[in-house]
Amino acid sequence: MIRDGQYVEVQPGLRLHYASCGDPSKPLLLLLHGFPEYWGAWRGLMPAFADDHHVVAPDQRGYNLSDKPADVRDYRAPLLVGDLVGLIRALGHERCVLVGHDWGGAVAWAFAIAHPEMVERLVILNAPHPVPFARALAGDPAQQQASRYMNWLRRPGSEERLAENGFARLERLLQNPDGADWFDAATRADYHAAWGQPGALAANVAWYRASPLFPPTESERGAAGVSLDPAAFVVNVPTLVVWGERDIALLPVLLDGLDALVPKIRIVRIPDASHWLVHEQPQRVIDEIRSFVADAA
Repeated sequence: MIRDGQYVEVQPGLRLHYASCGDPSKPLLLLLHGFPEYWGAWRGLMPAFADDHHVVAPDQRGYNLSDKPADVRDYRAPLLVGDLVGLIRALGHERCVLVGHDWGGAVAWAFAIAHPEMVERLVILNAPHPVPFARALAGDPAQQQASRYMNWLRRPGSEERLAENGFARLERLLQNPDGADWFDAATRADYHAAWGQPGALAANVAWYRASPLFPPTESERGAAGVSLDPAAFVVNVPTLVVWGERDIALLPVLLDGLDALVPKIRIVRIPDASHWLVHEQPQRVIDEIRSFVADAA
């Protein structure tokens, strides 16, 4: 059974809300959602791992019931990574299997780079490693076009636009090319409740405003002004990347050259899944994670 309504202080003055299932004495499996979701993105997957793991899905900083700092600078990568350090230790663990989707995957990449000793295994679901992402945002016209939404979200007032007409834009974002069959009435109500938390949408778009990685514009160089040394971004933990190839925002080009940055990598491509593969093909995602984690045992 999934238990939510739990809180823990992960850094001084900052609390995260989380849901969990499984035995807290067993190895930690940590699930990180992205935009515009919340811990409930993992509701369909969590029980599948509860027999062997302490399964924890937090609302990340700024989302749903977690604390929402007002300053955009409070959403920079080092602080997001620090949240995970504090969360893992506060839960009584030293290491975890770390799973991240979208922005949750971005944080998971950064965490594994900074703290490989705390990551048993890394699982990434449709989230680009920073080096190929920066390269594509700076010089790949197709990815620049696919990522134009990032610049829209960075604009002042985007949070108000997202809330208009009963969160209509956010609902459209969650649709895959064949329609969002998983987004039923009950799920819709839960997402509306998360989006409607005071300050939530402003905090959610602050993640985009805080990041230096975005397509160049006439006034800002964005990723074109960022120089990343690949040697500083090597991931030295066993890594599984599962990629829905129908993702219209994050293109398969972002997988190119990953083996040079992640020596112990396994890439699984799902041709008929979109960005929302966790919802569209939950059993496939469960099976891939279970197989990958079992290899470690």
